[in-house]
Amino acid sequence: QVQLVESGGGLVQAGGSLRLSCAASGHTFSSYAMAWFRQAPGKEREFVAVINWSGSDRYYADSVKGRFTISRNNAENTGYLQMNSLKPEDTAVYSCATDGRASITRTLTYYNTGAMAYWGKGTLVTVSS
Repeated sequence: QVQLVESGGGLVQAGGSLRLSCAASGHTFSSYAMAWFRQAPGKEREFVAVINWSGSDRYYADSVKGRFTISRNNAENTGYLQMNSLKPEDTAVYSCATDGRASITRTLTYYNTGAMAYWGKGTLVTVSS
């Protein structure tokens, strides 16, 4: 069992930066890949990024590639999402999740079809224009 708690959301101007954190409890966190998702008002949840168990492999949605960086610190049981050059369309509730597997899958449909086993409740990011 893994519990995930996000933090770091807030209000930022377009072009600004935020770093989100995902604190995990449960000794198995370091064995699992970790992903970030987001859900904007009135829209479906979408995949943002994923990192494998060791941090050596990453996969990003095209919409955030080059602006967002996913990372993790297994010693602290924490994952991160560094968000730079934020745009108003990045406004959403951001959630971290894991599918309980160590490696990542480089197929967008996998992440958008209910593969995740554990979810955090999310943190709101609002980007003003």
